[in-house]
Amino acid sequence: MNTPPSPPAAERTDGSSVRIGALVPLSRPGWVEAGQHLLAGLELAVREVNDADGIVGRPLELVVRDTAADPQRAAAAVDELARLGVAALAGEYHSVVARAAAARADALGLPFLCSSAVLDALTEQPTEWVARLAPAQSHGWRIYADFLLGAGHRRIAVAAEPSVYWASGARILRDYLAPRGGTVIELDMRGLAPTAVCDELVDNRATALLLLVGHPEPAVSIVKSVRRDQRLAEVMIGAPAGQPEFAEWATLLGDDSAAIPFLRYLPERLSPLGARIETALRERLGEAPSFVAFEGYDTVAVLADMLRSHGADRARTAASWPRVAVEGTRGQIQFSRTPGISVWQWAWTPVQVVDRDPARPDRFRILHTG
Repeated sequence: MNTPPSPPAAERTDGSSVRIGALVPLSRPGWVEAGQHLLAGLELAVREVNDADGIVGRPLELVVRDTAADPQRAAAAVDELARLGVAALAGEYHSVVARAAAARADALGLPFLCSSAVLDALTEQPTEWVARLAPAQSHGWRIYADFLLGAGHRRIAVAAEPSVYWASGARILRDYLAPRGGTVIELDMRGLAPTAVCDELVDNRATALLLLVGHPEPAVSIVKSVRRDQRLAEVMIGAPAGQPEFAEWATLLGDDSAAIPFLRYLPERLSPLGARIETALRERLGEAPSFVAFEGYDTVAVLADMLRSHGADRARTAASWPRVAVEGTRGQIQFSRTPGISVWQWAWTPVQVVDRDPARPDRFRILHTG
């Protein structure tokens, strides 16, 4: 980028662009399809802002950096974007990456609206600089646990890889299910082949297996192994983190992709705004938009509203989180302080448990709402 850096917090009156830094996973091992949907939403909203006179006559510009699911790369990107003079940060999908970005944004005094990451402890200490659109993991995963109990599952195995995010998810499920008669059996995927998972499910009499693992692997191999094991014909496979949301899941697994419930952050019925944006996102992506694309759009809609109202001064932007009231694609967006959450939080976006319909794997069924 050849444009000279702008003053970090100064008002600019020369008609040049107002910049937002965007953190997006666009290469492996990042979840590239999620990153593409997130970026499509961000870009669509920027185009609409600029079609409507930008930020008080100044164009809004998105400065995109690929995080590739790497926390160190994300932290370095935050440093670079701060030097480039962005007014705020947007985006990120992976929780462990967003946590690193949030820590740097907090240290540098750079407003960051996190689009998709759900880890409760997004920062170690409460911060005024960071806000989040996605529901906290403790909120969404408890709704998923309610769904499991309602479907009659009491012995639930989790195939888990080591990560702060997966460990947090397993703890939320265990703490919520135990007082309600549920048992969580943790299977450490560092030492288990997908076929060995099947034996563990039989030995532990599990009726459900949750995939707390990466996509596409080992998630795809585990699904194939379980679905081919006649002993496990009645075992439900679940993926609370949302691996089945994207088209790649159906492409890799075919019929095996269906009937795997996951969390999705959409209302049962979109508003007129949401329906219009869904159509525009579908055109941009060439496929049905995931909830992640809506998160991207809503992120820029919120930041643009704040920048119009308070200018590009970083401190004034961060001070205005509690005054936000923006009509997003999935409802009215406002931020508050929520117990146990260290950032400004939209409490809450709609939460659904859905799966791909076995009769039509390209369609989703709503199984539970919270």
